Amino acid sequence: MTLRRPADPDPSTVRPWWREPMMWLVIGGPLAVVVAGCITAAIAISAPDPVLKPDAAATTELRPAVQARNHAAAPLPAGQDAANKR
Repeated sequence: MTLRRPADPDPSTVRPWWREPMMWLVIGGPLAVVVAGCITAAIAISAPDPVLKPDAAATTELRPAVQARNHAAAPLPAGQDAANKR
């Protein structure tokens, strides 16, 4: 069996690489992600979120809710079931 080589393309029909639509599909996606990442980084650097100091009144108002959350999430001692939990 003899392998046949495809004929050399006609030089008049060969297009430069930047005129091939498939090349732009392959390169366009990653290029768009890089550009979007640079824009996102520029926005994050130019306008960072301010650091907020904890408000003493807000922490005392939320203290019962935080204690209840911690109590509900705490594991039960050995030999105690959920009905006897206090």
